[in-house]
Amino acid sequence: MSMFNRIFGKPKEQANSSALATLDKLNDTLDMLEKKEKVLDKKAAAELERAKEFSKAKNKRAAIQSLKRKKLYEQQIEQLGNFQLRIHDQMIMLEAAKATTETVDALRTGAAAMKAMQKATNIDDVDKTMDEINEQTENMKQIQDALSTPLGASADFDEDELEAELEELEGAELESQLLEPVAALPVHPVHVPGNKQPARPAPQKATA
Repeated sequence: MSMFNRIFGKPKEQANSSALATLDKLNDTLDMLEKKEKVLDKKAAAELERAKEFSKAKNKRAAIQSLKRKKLYEQQIEQLGNFQLRIHDQMIMLEAAKATTETVDALRTGAAAMKAMQKATNIDDVDKTMDEINEQTENMKQIQDALSTPLGASADFDEDELEAELEELEGAELESQLLEPVAALPVHPVHVPGNKQPARPAPQKATA
């Protein structure tokens, strides 16, 4: 088990175990009180029926005794009800305390994890890493510049001379285009009235 688990694991497990055990105990007590309350309800109802019977039989003394026992049962029922309310309050507070404990434990765990990560990556390491990245980037840029530099005979060519030669070529091309003769317009056949066939131009004799 790591130191982190030793520090934060056991208290959490013990707290959860204790809280769950206490909640189980309180639930069992509630069940017991509810069962007693039902028994007392039945006893109180039975005493009321006896009081009615004694009253019909004109046995006033016995009827009053039954009513007294009924009152005692009702007092116990009320007391059991108060006990149940106290247990419910205790359960609510315990559940709230359990949630609070778990929340604090989670926050403590998160803070410890963050602290551990900060130790693993301090500012010096970050600065060193960034310096290495910048150095590698600069080296790569220098390598790319070196690879793009012309080598051999092409390195001796003058860029200005090449541009001047290009301008001469462009000027010569433009001049040749201006000197080209305009293309002859197409000759349309001339229609002579009275002739069905259009007049054709006379063939030219070939010159020697």
